Amino acid sequence: MSASMHNADKHTHRRIMLVGLMFCAAFVAIAFLAREQPENSYVLKKADRLVRTAGEAPRAH
Repeated sequence: MSASMHNADKHTHRRIMLVGLMFCAAFVAIAFLAREQPENSYVLKKADRLVRTAGEAPRAH
């Protein structure tokens, strides 16, 4: 009979599942952090403008 996870005890199975889940989470986190950041800073400029003009009266057109 060949060894497989179906024959293993619950403690070993849970440990292997936990290690696999940790590897998956680490891979996703590294992939997310390593991706290239966009050069577009439009959102940052817009947020900065909103913060600087907060509390001022609206301009008449």
